[in-house]
Amino acid sequence: MDTEFIEDGKTIDLISIGIICEDGREFYGINWNCNFELANNWVKKNVLAQLPFRPCDLPSLTHGEPINNWYNRTDLAKEVAIFLGCDYLGLGKKPAFALRNDAPKPEFWGYYADYDWVVFCQMFGTMMELPKGFPMYCRDIKQWCDQLDNPKLPEQKKGEHNAIADARWNKATWEYLRKLEEDMAFARQPISFKPGKIVPVLDDVAVQERDDDDE
Repeated sequence: MDTEFIEDGKTIDLISIGIICEDGREFYGINWNCNFELANNWVKKNVLAQLPFRPCDLPSLTHGEPINNWYNRTDLAKEVAIFLGCDYLGLGKKPAFALRNDAPKPEFWGYYADYDWVVFCQMFGTMMELPKGFPMYCRDIKQWCDQLDNPKLPEQKKGEHNAIADARWNKATWEYLRKLEEDMAFARQPISFKPGKIVPVLDDVAVQERDDDDE
């Protein structure tokens, strides 16, 4: 998951959100209700410049499909919840969404994800209004990277600060770290072999155990 947002040290206003599932499904939505006038020059140059043309009229899913991934804030929260396996419980319900019984419980990952998680949760209201069944925390790829001694991560070749492009990079990086962690765990396992057999070890050196007759 990745988001782009405007923040002033007191509030965070969602610009856009990108979500990539482990099975490859994608969701990208842009918040039409964001107050873009509050964007600083860095956000204007690096984030807003990448957004598609903004519709003049407030988009509504009751009038058809979103235009260029623009949603009003209410529809955006609903579409995210449905995309992640929730049912809509109706207006006035708190929470307004609940994870379906047949849907897997999501596990959220982001990169330097603290603000991403806050602005994600605020789509639904307070923390207590998160869709029922969602975890109340987000896992951080950067923390995982620290635990693995900060390996060099895959390069993001284009689209940085575009929420869907960053989410794709997050997924690729998550997959890279998972493979790295598996390889590191394998390297710590003891290697057993029979006398007289050539056994390759992880540093590509071949080891031959001496036969009893040679001792």
